[in-house]
Amino acid sequence: MLKGTVVQLAGRRTARLAAIAMIGLSVAAAHPGAHDAPQMPASGTAGVSIDAATPVGTVMAFHAALASGDTDAALTHLAEDVMIFESGGVENSRAEYASHHLKADAAFSAAVPRTLVSRTHGMQGDMAWVISVETVSGTYRTRAINSRSVETMMLRQVNGQWRIVHIHWSTAEITR
Repeated sequence: MLKGTVVQLAGRRTARLAAIAMIGLSVAAAHPGAHDAPQMPASGTAGVSIDAATPVGTVMAFHAALASGDTDAALTHLAEDVMIFESGGVENSRAEYASHHLKADAAFSAAVPRTLVSRTHGMQGDMAWVISVETVSGTYRTRAINSRSVETMMLRQVNGQWRIVHIHWSTAEITR
C-alpha cells in the first residue's frame, strides 16, 4: 500500500511540474517580447534596489542572498516543495537543499561573479518563470572558472509572495 501511495504522489508531482513547464513555454511563445537587456552583473547588486514583490526580483534577491552568504534569506525565497535540478541531480524540497548543496552554492556564489547575458520572464495567473543566461568567471578554491550558466526558475505566488518552486541549472565551460 505504501509503495502505491509513493508512486501516486510522485506521479502527481511530476504532472504538476509538467503543467508548470507547459504554462511557462506556452506563455513564452505567446509573449516573446518579455526580454530583459543585460544590465548588471547578476551578483553585483550592491546599491541596487531589488523588488522581491516581482518574480524577477525574487530571483535576484535569492541570488543576492546566496552571494552574500545569507543562506537563511536565500531559503525564504524557496517554496517548501521546491525541486532543484542540477548536474543530473535532484533535490526534492527546501529542507533537502538546505541540508545538501545550499552552503556550497553560497560559497561558490560569493567567490565567483556572474554576469547576466540575457533574461526572459513572464507570468500567467499565480505562476511565473524567469529564464536567465549568464557568464560565470573567477576562481573558486584555486580552480579557474569560465563558464556559461543557463537557469530556469518557476515561481508560484504563495500568500501574496513569489516563491521559487523549481530551479534547473545547467552549466558548460567556455573554451577559447
